[in-house]
Amino acid sequence: MVERFRVARGGCPGTPYICNKERSLVASRSSFGVGRWAFGRLGGSGRRQVAAKGEIKGKIKVKGEITDCLYNSCFLVVGPGGCLKVLLLENISGVAVSQFEEAGFEVEALKGALDEAELVKKIRGVSILGARSKTQISAAVLDASPELVAVGAFCIGVDKIDRAASSDRGIAVFNDPHSNSRSVAELVMGEIILLLRRTFEASTRLHGGVWNKSAAGSHEVRGQTLGIVGYGKIGSQVSDLAEAMGMRVVFHDVAHVLARGNARAVSFRELLGTADVITLHVDGKPQNQNLFGEEELSAMKEGACLINLSRGMVVDHEALARHLKGGRVAGAAIDVFPQEPETGGAFASPLQGLGNVILTPHVGGSTEEAQQNIGQFVSAKMIDYFRSGNSFMSVNLPQCHLDYEAGSHRMMHIHHNVPGILRAINDILADRGINIERQVLDTRGNLGYAIYDINQACDAELMGKLRDIPHTVRVRTAS
Repeated sequence: MVERFRVARGGCPGTPYICNKERSLVASRSSFGVGRWAFGRLGGSGRRQVAAKGEIKGKIKVKGEITDCLYNSCFLVVGPGGCLKVLLLENISGVAVSQFEEAGFEVEALKGALDEAELVKKIRGVSILGARSKTQISAAVLDASPELVAVGAFCIGVDKIDRAASSDRGIAVFNDPHSNSRSVAELVMGEIILLLRRTFEASTRLHGGVWNKSAAGSHEVRGQTLGIVGYGKIGSQVSDLAEAMGMRVVFHDVAHVLARGNARAVSFRELLGTADVITLHVDGKPQNQNLFGEEELSAMKEGACLINLSRGMVVDHEALARHLKGGRVAGAAIDVFPQEPETGGAFASPLQGLGNVILTPHVGGSTEEAQQNIGQFVSAKMIDYFRSGNSFMSVNLPQCHLDYEAGSHRMMHIHHNVPGILRAINDILADRGINIERQVLDTRGNLGYAIYDINQACDAELMGKLRDIPHTVRVRTAS
């Protein structure tokens, strides 16, 4: 008794193979020529064992030695019905699910995050993995699915993904650095108004039955100075919105960036001493750990407010609580925390219960519009990479893009950035009489990436020779 499944060669759905009920691969007919098949079995650990090609002559015969094929393989395991598998975590927008399904993928979408042990079990056989900001994607997770081709962070930050391990395995990592920036910037502006007017504090008292109408400590935003730490995609949008409301804007960034409007670049110390409101928009690099601690809070202008919608580890919350209680800092809006529970989980912070403090559960970029745009953007990038090899906007691979022309056969080769790789590839192709119609190469650190369009399909023998080139990380094909 056999079941029909399907297999993809390097991301090209549609090649049939036959599998028994134990999911052991009996034979896989691929584009190796008429009568050519590949043989092997699927290991329970997620590894594949594939034998050299044989021929059908009345009954199946296996020729060649069975060898392990991990990331550097032309085979991708798929599920019943011929769909490559996609796993999406953390309630990623349905727009992404629809796009993957329309592209022919089988999608499993989960609402929550998974810990490492759970994800190691769940990811087996998955070709594309998507998550947001809670899931830790470690080397152990990547090793659990040799079929994995791409990982998508459906958010801005990629610090939860082991990018070095992804590069070592030839797995592309994508994110969306743009789509939720407007949502974050708008929330910052709303919180500036709420803090300067002390609206949240007044609302809390009124909910408690205390009517306290007073103008003490309440200010217009017009004419106030906003200090922006981190003048990137979000910080610069906040700058535009703040100027439109009549605020003076100063900013500090470790990189040289162009000021927007009348904003002015200043030193970090000058920003601390002059800003009425400081908003943080920095990344999760280790050097930003406790960027705002006791010393920085003490250097802030007395009566200023602090907003953090960037990373939880950027602000020392114990020190901030002391300065709020002492009155030096007049208010704070915090959206990110050093430890963040799952939705519905217990939460504790030294900032709880303090006056004029707005606490939100990491919702800066959580608008329906932002999540839909992110879902569309990241899924489109991963589908394009899967089909064509185009790695533009990958955060870890070299940036390669090659327009495809009908009739060509595409092959992608990821390798260590050492001399002689292209020559070795070209020699192999030339020895088989294969013409290179187009090619592109780019490097990034110790990694090189080449895309080839050639005039013949890649068979098992060719793929084997390409994989055997020293310093090869991964080879795959697409159509």
